[in-house]
Amino acid sequence: MAQRVTTQPLLLLLGVAAVWAARPRTELLNVCMDAKHHKEKPSPEDELHKQCSPWKKNSCCFTNTSEEAHKDISYLYKFNWNHCGHMTPACKRHFIQDTCLYECSPNLGPWIQEVNQSWRKERILDVPLCKEDCQQWWEDCRTSYTCKSNWHKGWDWSSGYNRCPAGAACLPFHFYFPTSAALCGEIWSHSYQASNYSRGSGRCIQMWFDPAQGNPNEEVARFYALAMSAGAVPQGPEPLLLSLALMLQLWLLG
Repeated sequence: MAQRVTTQPLLLLLGVAAVWAARPRTELLNVCMDAKHHKEKPSPEDELHKQCSPWKKNSCCFTNTSEEAHKDISYLYKFNWNHCGHMTPACKRHFIQDTCLYECSPNLGPWIQEVNQSWRKERILDVPLCKEDCQQWWEDCRTSYTCKSNWHKGWDWSSGYNRCPAGAACLPFHFYFPTSAALCGEIWSHSYQASNYSRGSGRCIQMWFDPAQGNPNEEVARFYALAMSAGAVPQGPEPLLLSLALMLQLWLLG
């Protein structure tokens, strides 16, 4: 009898292939980005603030960074969450958690890319966020307002913090982000993508986790790093095919 084939492994393979093809970095595990506020190497940080505390055993962020992540228009990036009126607390907590993940996680190595920007030398690209995290983020922000779909660029910074550009209308989030996939993928220039995998699958990064149960993103980073490293030798199509074959094997065994 023929085995039923789902789209999940194919999407997973294509995602890894895309990241692998553009990846110049060799260190993929337990690493920090070369960016504005990150440590050079991850280390314990016992006093991480509130929502950033899950990373205190091994963190790329300092305590003061974690404190600033919880403030409006903090010194980190002078970003105003309330650019279209008051952002609801339910919505804002996801942006705080997003900031904590970006600043503190040492498990984003497989998705780090070099960039030529004045404020950072590396960024993350297409990190597969678990579908529940994207969905809840989208649902909790539906009643908040914004004026842009890409928050990385196009703001009016003349006041020292971001304001809506001329002619941009403040509308409910779902106007600019009609789906959870649109929110996760577009808001930070494809830093994230919405995964079809669920929390606990070992195939997607969790923004939210209980540190008492360990950090599930360590397993996810190892999985993708293994697949990418398998194809990180000679140039040409063979490494990519080897990487895809290994990914399929790992998925079937898992």
